[in-house]
Amino acid sequence: MGGSGSKSKGFWPFSGSGGSGDDQTKDANEQMLARVRSFPGATPFVFTRRSSLYLDEDGDLAHEFYEEAIVTKNGRKKAKLRRIYKNLTPQGIIKLDHPCIHVDFPVVLCEA
Repeated sequence: MGGSGSKSKGFWPFSGSGGSGDDQTKDANEQMLARVRSFPGATPFVFTRRSSLYLDEDGDLAHEFYEEAIVTKNGRKKAKLRRIYKNLTPQGIIKLDHPCIHVDFPVVLCEA
């Protein structure tokens, strides 16, 4: 079972057991310096996100909108719900109540 790859030094400091301990700490320090240089004002927290809600013409806010349509089939009237796709505007960027940790943050924050 398992993959057919070799255990080499990974990109992440916690990604494998290759090399001696001294080499690993040196590589981890170099990676940390590279990360700090590439994103000087980077923070692991996310404060805003894109909303999945939409506004319709009336100002109602929802994920999906439906209208009731009367369909006549074989002389019988039947009410069906039809989804509305037009004239909807996305709510946009919203501020989070509590900051979240970014998914791509590559450091272990707490060891159990």
